Amino acid sequence: MPMNTTTASAAALPTFVQISEAIARDIMAGRLLDGEKLPPERAMAADWGVAVGTLRKALGLLVDQKLLERVQGSGNYVRHGEDADSIYAFFRLELKAGGGLPRAQMLSLDRLPKPPDTPKFGPSDHAFRFRRLRFLNDTPVALEEIWLDGSTAKSIDPADISESLYHHYKSRLGLWITRAEDRVSVAPVPDWRVDQFGPKAGITCGYVERVAYDQHANPIEFSRNWFDTSVVAYVSRLK
Repeated sequence: MPMNTTTASAAALPTFVQISEAIARDIMAGRLLDGEKLPPERAMAADWGVAVGTLRKALGLLVDQKLLERVQGSGNYVRHGEDADSIYAFFRLELKAGGGLPRAQMLSLDRLPKPPDTPKFGPSDHAFRFRRLRFLNDTPVALEEIWLDGSTAKSIDPADISESLYHHYKSRLGLWITRAEDRVSVAPVPDWRVDQFGPKAGITCGYVERVAYDQHANPIEFSRNWFDTSVVAYVSRLK
């Protein structure tokens, strides 16, 4: 699967991280089984359209996450780690076939008063509102609206934001999202939809509201996602 960043934001994650995350999601989705041997590294690098060194950096991340074991003279074997520290560990949408690499296209970023219909989160009465179109691989799958409490930063430059907001929070704001509570239902598509998203405004689609908690166990972020049930499913795996 050669890398294609035509739908990605300007601040895409490094290629080796994208490959690592894509393989990690395939493992979590059961598309790669525990104990399964991966193809030779040169063949995998060719499939991804990258240099062998880039591929090896990606596999090294998976080894660190205990999702892969390197056996000298034999190859790389899938290992289902108990607590894999994946960048997209909290991203619950998967293609109907399983997995898919999350991507994001920023639509807008504003600092606004918190809307009255959101639950209580964070100490500020203002929040940063991110609106994004989410992709899995190159398939548009969801509209995303995230409200991050205004106390977390004086300002946020859209150019600094990577495709993973949680990665950005951790690396730039010193903020760790440690757990989240999701409520899954259905809701009409909002009027700010973009043409790339399949369902039209007002059409009922899948809907998730999330309250996310920081490393101090405080609610710090509220988000809502409208997802296209014709191409993706919401998946939560319990251990």
